[in-house]
Amino acid sequence: MTATPDIDAFTRPYWDAAAEGRLLLRHCAACDRAHHYPREFCPYCWSEDVRWEPASGRATLYTWSVVHRNDLPPFGDRVPYVAAVVDLAEGPRMMTEIVGVAEEDLRIGMDVRVGFRRDGDVTVPVFGRLGDG
Repeated sequence: MTATPDIDAFTRPYWDAAAEGRLLLRHCAACDRAHHYPREFCPYCWSEDVRWEPASGRATLYTWSVVHRNDLPPFGDRVPYVAAVVDLAEGPRMMTEIVGVAEEDLRIGMDVRVGFRRDGDVTVPVFGRLGDG
């Protein structure tokens, strides 16, 4: 068992964009709000007039936890790592991993930006300090 995402026809654009180094969000044309995780309808107004749009990749750190043990592949090989929630500039919150920042340097509200890491057959968005890499 692995903890890789299930990629289907609906989420394929998100994962294909990540493989190209781009972060996509779903955006509702009816209420003009972005949301994440990807859904086929708007979680705010229930409209189905939702499309993929590029995100800026900028975010602020909302919270984090350092994970010292995880038995699910591929995470066990990475411990310790920083599991986090970030507030994207477009509004939605996103679960992610913080990379390239020492634990003692993490601060709620710090500016971070998206990067991408290849994990087997999938590329996942991760976040690091704004201006790094």
